[in-house]
Amino acid sequence: MASRAGTVALPQDLVDITALLDAYYDVKPDLNDPAQRVAFGTSGHRGSSLKASFNEGHILAITQAIVEYRAGQGITGPLFLAKDTHGLSEPAQNSALEVLAANGVTVLIDARHGYTPTPALSHAILKYNSQVAPGQPQADGIVVTPSHNPPADGGFKYNPPHGGPADTDATGWIANRANELLENGLRGVKRIPLNDALKAESTGKFDFLSSYVDDLPAVLDLDAIRAAGVRIGADPMGGASVDYWGEIGERHQLDLTVVNPTVDPQWAFMTLDWDEKIRMDCSSPSAMASLIKRMSDGASGAFDVATGNDADADRHGIVTPDGGLMNPNHYLAVAIDYLYRNRTGWNPASVVGKTLVSSSIIDRVAAGLGRKLVEVPVGFKWFVPGLLSGEGAFGGEESAGASFNKKDGSVWTTDKDGILLALLASEITAVAGKSPSQLYKGLTDQFGSPVYARIDAAATREQKAALGKLSSSDVSATTLAGEEIIAKLTEAPGNGAPIGGLKVVTENAWFAARPSGTEDVYKIYAESFKGADHLKQVQDEAKALVDSVIS
Repeated sequence: MASRAGTVALPQDLVDITALLDAYYDVKPDLNDPAQRVAFGTSGHRGSSLKASFNEGHILAITQAIVEYRAGQGITGPLFLAKDTHGLSEPAQNSALEVLAANGVTVLIDARHGYTPTPALSHAILKYNSQVAPGQPQADGIVVTPSHNPPADGGFKYNPPHGGPADTDATGWIANRANELLENGLRGVKRIPLNDALKAESTGKFDFLSSYVDDLPAVLDLDAIRAAGVRIGADPMGGASVDYWGEIGERHQLDLTVVNPTVDPQWAFMTLDWDEKIRMDCSSPSAMASLIKRMSDGASGAFDVATGNDADADRHGIVTPDGGLMNPNHYLAVAIDYLYRNRTGWNPASVVGKTLVSSSIIDRVAAGLGRKLVEVPVGFKWFVPGLLSGEGAFGGEESAGASFNKKDGSVWTTDKDGILLALLASEITAVAGKSPSQLYKGLTDQFGSPVYARIDAAATREQKAALGKLSSSDVSATTLAGEEIIAKLTEAPGNGAPIGGLKVVTENAWFAARPSGTEDVYKIYAESFKGADHLKQVQDEAKALVDSVIS
């Protein structure tokens, strides 16, 4: 049977929203099942009410734990509360507000009763904290989103006063306390009815959209985009950026068309992802099939740049007339090369930040710029200190997530900003006079053309645990795909933090293996500058090597 990837979803693909919402309130988690306990990954607690992993009890407990955590940390300023367009996001936001108001926490919710992208939340936290006097109460925030995950999923993420994702110390404490509260039948959770919470003196409003959109000239050259008449097609993909894109075009007088303004918790308009699931992954050719087709249809898709965002707009997808959907690694390389050549207000010693599973062409671009490269583990939280200080003016990861600093070098967001990176593609087109895909071709002419892929390999829970605890001395191999191994890494070279797996590097290739947090597999990221056949050899040898040391 032929794959339906890239085709429009059918009725049988759609989640039953009524059942989803009923399960949120009615289903109680079985805490003897690890999958039904609170657990924070790199982007918060995620799950589905239909799987008893994202239900009212979880959110009440997590929110009370956040209240206690912020009190313990002396965080007494307002808490910004935001949500995306997933079906579970509004009920989860309501549950959180009931707990926050009962605890007397000052909460600011969206003044337009709309949806808020993750970067707009991060921007709001940072802007507030930059305007209060030293020693005065600092703000933090919660964003209710599972990012690009399917419509049946929910997500809940805490951003402390630095504006970015909470670190593992914070999320570990919050998760442990939340599970304690669940085990105690939610005794210890304070809560008032939603109507009372909305009317509480501690509940206020904040215009996330205006704060973010009006500040964009500080971080992007919108004048250049306007002067060049760059034609932009922006697809919110049913996500939280839906109202933002129209306002960006109108307020900054850009030639910008919102390709699809539809918001639907079932995402019935979506094309199916590679595995025939609905997933708002703007880096996936299958999920982005509609926008790609529109760009390839000539006059009907008359844009110089088309972009997509996932549900909370922390990821970006870039489509060009000549190159189609760009691989996220390719666009990151172009963005880094352009920004470090054109942002004269940045610290001249600022480093380039990337995750260790991002393409090595970034290493070569950084060297060509004369900039130091800082390679960190997976997770955007590792870029927060550099973005705040200006010492790391750009941070990017292979999964189409990045952010960078304002034109004067000060911080813009400390969370991934898909809107920012999407608009940057238009600035690059305007200033360089070439599309980002054309510029990438120029980089490969200079630095070589890598081939990159990620595959999954089966592994038991015990094998995944063993992979996460490897040391470099456990690997006895000296060659990989015909080349001498020059590095065996279980800690990130940029900051010495554990990578939760293994990375092996040669002159022209590398692979990294990391255990999946949700499936009985481990992920093999691999890249070669010697072509597809060599990449396949790297992948095969990587699997054999990893299996030999974790079996």
